[in-house]
Amino acid sequence: RIAIAAGLNLEPFDSIIIASGTSVIEFSRHLKPVEGLTVLTASLNTALILSENPNIDIIQLGGIVRRSSSSVVGPISEKMLAEFTFTKLFLGVDGIDLDYGLTTTNSMEASLNKEMIKAAQRIIVLADSSKFGRKGFGRICGLEDVDHIITDTGIDEKIKDRLLELGIEVTIV
Repeated sequence: RIAIAAGLNLEPFDSIIIASGTSVIEFSRHLKPVEGLTVLTASLNTALILSENPNIDIIQLGGIVRRSSSSVVGPISEKMLAEFTFTKLFLGVDGIDLDYGLTTTNSMEASLNKEMIKAAQRIIVLADSSKFGRKGFGRICGLEDVDHIITDTGIDEKIKDRLLELGIEVTIV
């Protein structure tokens, strides 16, 4: 449901980043391409899934392959990102803490995610409700950098209200 809701944010001629993780892989499986869609991804699995659709232009980041996630990280991928600008970033995370922000379990992935945020105009986080109140090892950013969070009905009402107070759009599916 989160993945399907994320797809409703696509517009013709979007150039988007799809980061790595299970939520965004699911998003790529349910993605209905719009006219002129360009996707850049760090996820090898996402690139393979999207490559079956001839209506999507795909840019695969290069770098060090993380076997645990089949995604790339490192300075090569970060340098590639500096050459582009994107309308949206679809980001999966391991933790969302109201004070600390977004985190992941790998410091190199956190570093790449920071560069993705710099390259995108709109940051959309895909996270099931179990991610709230958790902190991973590597900090990605504070919540002030997030535009939209798509989550499930398990989100605590107080957390949702705080996110709305921070100006973050929240979609619950």
